[in-house]
Amino acid sequence: MPPHTPIYKGRVVDFGIEAIEQPDGRVMDMEIARHPGGAAAVALDAAGRVCILRQFRGPLNEWLWELPAGKIDHGEEPLTTAQRELEEEAGVRACRWYSLGSIVTCPGFCDEVLHLYLATDLEDVGSQTQDDEYIEVHWLPFGEALEKAYSGDLQDVKTLVGLFRAARADLAKP
Repeated sequence: MPPHTPIYKGRVVDFGIEAIEQPDGRVMDMEIARHPGGAAAVALDAAGRVCILRQFRGPLNEWLWELPAGKIDHGEEPLTTAQRELEEEAGVRACRWYSLGSIVTCPGFCDEVLHLYLATDLEDVGSQTQDDEYIEVHWLPFGEALEKAYSGDLQDVKTLVGLFRAARADLAKP
């Protein structure tokens, strides 16, 4: 790990200034947010509907349409995170899981990596959202959700990439 000057250590991210060696050998101080990463689920039911949450996001002070997702807890595997978040936020458990790869969210200042999964063969288990989460659970036909992604009605990057990658998976075809 490069030399680090801590600025703030929070529950979710740590901010600091780090000396990063550039490709040309120069060392530059950079403001960096360290994040444990997260996982998201494209949950597809037997009717070909996908779970999309309408969730209030304080930093933007608005409601966004998103896939069920969350932060990786210490020592947790990304798939376990996706499974836990799907149950907590959407109230369903999936019997089959398929990796859709991973993405980096803001590589200019943050090291967060999000792992994406396609979840199928769903069963209802009841949601258990946390006190600081304001979530509405919606089930949209997959094609309709994909159209919302293409049209710009969906803005969340993990949701866009998750839907686009799931559309290429044979299992996501209605």
